[in-house]
Amino acid sequence: MKLYIRQKVFSWRDRFTVKDEAGQDRYSVAGEIFTWGRKLHVYDAAGNEAAFIRAKVLTFLEQKYYIELGGQCYTLIKEFTFFKPKFRLEGVPWRMEGNFWEHEYNLVDGGETVMSISQKWLTWGDSYELDIAEPKNELLCLCVALAVDGMKQDGADAAAASSSAH
Repeated sequence: MKLYIRQKVFSWRDRFTVKDEAGQDRYSVAGEIFTWGRKLHVYDAAGNEAAFIRAKVLTFLEQKYYIELGGQCYTLIKEFTFFKPKFRLEGVPWRMEGNFWEHEYNLVDGGETVMSISQKWLTWGDSYELDIAEPKNELLCLCVALAVDGMKQDGADAAAASSSAH
């Protein structure tokens, strides 16, 4: 199963539409404005909140995002490394591997790929393709992809703030 995420540009808050292979709206994602740390609400096609994602603020050497769905909380952690990003997902035995700088990576459970994600280039706004092996993992995989994108945006925002302070 494939999902397509398209971030809207020039919006006052994060907005993503998520479509399936047939081009039908599957989920919508809206961020809260004027909050301390990024917060995203994931809604199903009927408009019901299906998941909530929030960044942990004031962390040292690690970035953390909490993913709440179905009464469970998962934690995505970006560990501090000098050369390439390393992610860890707590709550499931999946591991992440791939090229995070290029946004080409996989979630893997043992030797099986749970999800492959790739960023689409030369589009208006960020666009991603998620290839999810099992439909039962669809929502968690979507939330992981959104959290990784949020961490990428947080890093870009921090770099911009740092360079403008000089």
